Amino acid sequence: MKKEEKIVKSLLGEAGVTVNGRAPYDIQIKNPKFYKRVLNQGSLGLGEAYMDGWWDSAVLDELFNRLLLANIEEKAGENLSMVIHGLSAALFNLQSKSRAFIIGKRHYDIGNDLYKVMLDRRMTYTCGYWKDADNLDEAQEAKLDLVCRKIGLKKGQKILDIGCGWGSFAKFAAEKYGAEVVGITVSEEQVKLGKKLCEGLPVEIRLQDYRDVDEKFDHIVSLGMFEHVGPKNYKTYMKTAARLLKDDGLFLLHTIGGNKSVISFEPWIEKYIFPGGLIPSIKQIAKSVEGLFVVEDWHNFGADYDKTLMAWHKNFEENWSKIKDNYSDRFYRMWRYYLLSCAGGFRARKNQLWQIVLSKNGVPGGYDSIR
Repeated sequence: MKKEEKIVKSLLGEAGVTVNGRAPYDIQIKNPKFYKRVLNQGSLGLGEAYMDGWWDSAVLDELFNRLLLANIEEKAGENLSMVIHGLSAALFNLQSKSRAFIIGKRHYDIGNDLYKVMLDRRMTYTCGYWKDADNLDEAQEAKLDLVCRKIGLKKGQKILDIGCGWGSFAKFAAEKYGAEVVGITVSEEQVKLGKKLCEGLPVEIRLQDYRDVDEKFDHIVSLGMFEHVGPKNYKTYMKTAARLLKDDGLFLLHTIGGNKSVISFEPWIEKYIFPGGLIPSIKQIAKSVEGLFVVEDWHNFGADYDKTLMAWHKNFEENWSKIKDNYSDRFYRMWRYYLLSCAGGFRARKNQLWQIVLSKNGVPGGYDSIR
């Protein structure tokens, strides 16, 4: 047995994972070059090797849950590609205004057909709220309603939705609460479909960077967009929100969160799924709101993202035959790796989902937390 193979097998063994074992979460190696590639390139090499068909696992989500619970990524140590990636994030603003639309083109514009078959009926590409829900549609409706209730949304109020996607929240708030909504996104495809889905409602969907908005709103929501802002822009983002929000309004920030502060994203996810993305920590968010907002409420329902991702994966697998002519087999492996590895991350509680309610001057008499 070569040195690389021995090391990798030992690391996997600490997570209870056996190479070519019989458990559904065990890893099946199809190319002996796998071991050296993973040791040299870390998580990037692991993901690319999967895309190339060098290894497989019947239950990817549970494999990642076990690897993450065992802290394999820390035991394996840093590799050169991760160090270079981290240095570039520290030295350069990878989420500057000039780069803001890259994520739109490389992720959200890859095909509305994909998102139509994968997501719920409203096309809500953020974590659902499963407290009283039995399926994905119900979980997403519950999440959208939860947001409206947390900000105390009233008929006729004007809302800014930063990172509006295909307009799911905007449409819901307009239909169910009689709100007027301005939604902004950096995705051209989301604007096209969002305008169509919200036709006839007091909803405006714009292709616009958050830094270019210049008007006042009764409330602001941002659902699953803060992950694209980047640490060099957190303060600018919060200053922008404070400038746009009326003095008595509320700002609800819905974001994936990490258990520790980092300055760069996981290399495989950053390269293939979310370029320029980064998951913030409590410390980073707290520093960005200091002096600008009062933190009224901080709600963590990160375990619900595991259920949401597994529902998306189920839809993706069941409907792949309808869209496969538009994508490659390598894309198929890449996308299922993305969905299932992320599900494992939330299951292991390495990632969280936070809804944070912020006010500019504090809610008189105190804020009533809503769950």
